[in-house]
Amino acid sequence: RVTKIAKFRRKNGGRNARFRILFPIFTPKCLDMLLFPNCKINIGLRVVAKRTDGYHDIETVMYPVRGLCDALEILPDATDDISFTSSGLETGVDPERNICVRAYRAFREACPIGGVRMHLHKTIPMGAGLGGGSADAALTIKGLAELFGVPLTAEQMIRLAAQVGSDVPFFIDGRPTLATGRGEILAPVAGSPIGHRLVIVKPDESVSTAEAYAGVAPARPESRLGDLFGLPLRQWKGRIVNDFETSVFRIHPTIAAIKEELYRAGALYASMSGSGSAVYGIFEERTPDLPAFEGMFVYQEDMI
Repeated sequence: RVTKIAKFRRKNGGRNARFRILFPIFTPKCLDMLLFPNCKINIGLRVVAKRTDGYHDIETVMYPVRGLCDALEILPDATDDISFTSSGLETGVDPERNICVRAYRAFREACPIGGVRMHLHKTIPMGAGLGGGSADAALTIKGLAELFGVPLTAEQMIRLAAQVGSDVPFFIDGRPTLATGRGEILAPVAGSPIGHRLVIVKPDESVSTAEAYAGVAPARPESRLGDLFGLPLRQWKGRIVNDFETSVFRIHPTIAAIKEELYRAGALYASMSGSGSAVYGIFEERTPDLPAFEGMFVYQEDMI
C-alpha cells in the first residue's frame, strides 16, 4: 500500500514551505501526455506591501483565458533526467532554466519519478503579463502526476507549484480566483463577466516584472478587490485598478494608447494584465471593430 509522509522544511517565513512525499519509485502509467496550458488575465492588481523576503504582497483576481494556450508534450524516457526542447515563440532562456524544467526538478525532489522527454510549443506571448510560463509549469506538475500515477492531492500540487513561482498555484485549478500574498494564497471569488467578449492586445514591446515593480509604491487600498469584482461590470472603470499602469504607461506610452483605444472601441472595462505589456478590454459586442491594432497580437474569446 502506498503511504504518504509529508516532511516540511520551513523557508521564507513558512509560506514557502518545501516538502518531500515518500512514495515507492513510480513507473509510467501511459505512453505520453499532451497538455494545453492556458493563460490568464489579472482583473485589478494592487501592490499592498513590500515583504522582508524581497517579494511583494499583492491582491488580484486571476481570470482564466481558456482558448489561448501553449502545447506541452511529456513522454517517459529511459534516462534518469529530463530532455527539454521547444518550438513556436522564442523563450529566450537556456533550456535548463526553463520553468518547465524547474517544475520537473521540484516534482522529482518531492516524488521519485523517472526521466522524461518534454516538448513545449509556445503560443502565449511572453513578457505580456498573461502568465504563460506559470501555466506551463503548473501543467508540467499535473502532467507528471498523471503520467507516473502519483496520487497527489490538489493541495500538494499547489504547494509544489508555489515553490516554482508565485502565479503557478493558480493554474493547478484555473478557476476565477482572488489571489493574495505573493499570489499563491488563493480563495474563490464571487461574480464573473461571463458572456462578454474578451479582447487581448499585445504590442511588440514587453515589460519585465522587475521594471514594473520598480515604479510602484505599495499601499493598502480602501476597498477590497473581491468586493469590487462583485459589482456590475459597468461600474468597474475607475474602481478596479492595476497599480502597475501609472509607471508602465509613463515609460511605454504605446501600452497606454492601447487601453485608450479599447475604450474608444466600446469596451466596458479595459486594463493592463499583470505587469504588462498585454492590455485587455471586455465588450458586450461579440466582434468589436478593432482596426487600430493592425500588426499587433490580438486575441478574442467569449468569457466563460
